[in-house]
Amino acid sequence: MTKFTQTYPTELKYSEWLLLEQFFPPATRGRPRQWEIWLIINAILYVLRKGCQWRMLPKDLPPWQTVYGYFWRWTRSGLWLAINAVRVRQVRLQQGREATPSAAILDSQSVKTSEGGEARGIDVHKQTPGRKRHIVVDTLGLLWLVVVHSASLQDAAGGKLVLQRLFEQIKHNLHNRCCRLKVVWADGGYEDICDFVRQHFGWTLEIMRRPKEQKGFAVLPHRWAAP
Repeated sequence: MTKFTQTYPTELKYSEWLLLEQFFPPATRGRPRQWEIWLIINAILYVLRKGCQWRMLPKDLPPWQTVYGYFWRWTRSGLWLAINAVRVRQVRLQQGREATPSAAILDSQSVKTSEGGEARGIDVHKQTPGRKRHIVVDTLGLLWLVVVHSASLQDAAGGKLVLQRLFEQIKHNLHNRCCRLKVVWADGGYEDICDFVRQHFGWTLEIMRRPKEQKGFAVLPHRWAAP
């Protein structure tokens, strides 16, 4: 086994790897692995944090073809979802909460990007060309699900998309922690889908409005939790 080391700030700490190691059992068939799994993860983290192309991985990390192959294999198998689900349950229990939360927060963020593709458009409200990420978190801010789509897709349509995806994952037991979900808090951009959410998923979509007299940023109840 290669000695565990850290070369770049983006890489795993040894304590972090110990939390993940259980999800990557040793290979029992075929050729022995040429690269340690923690090195593969370090390379993936490098690309995600630096925003560079796979081909631009430093030479002291595993070959980009190998890293890319592992990344998509784990993505298609649902491994990232499984790791996130287990870690969220563990963190909630450590915080003295129920393992399965009953409330969620829904929001979106438009991000500029110059890369093309069908998942790119213009957010007409924010005049942002690029993509939009729809995110569902619990009241601790722990991630449940993220869906990335064109920035041209309005919040109501994107909200339907991400909540449908979350419902499907609950149904197929990919997110057992979500089984207690009863209410989702969101801003006024999702008001038009309240009935849709109740009828299709059985959840209450509660809209948290900014006070009419408020100018600029305001901390809204439920949608913004104090640290």
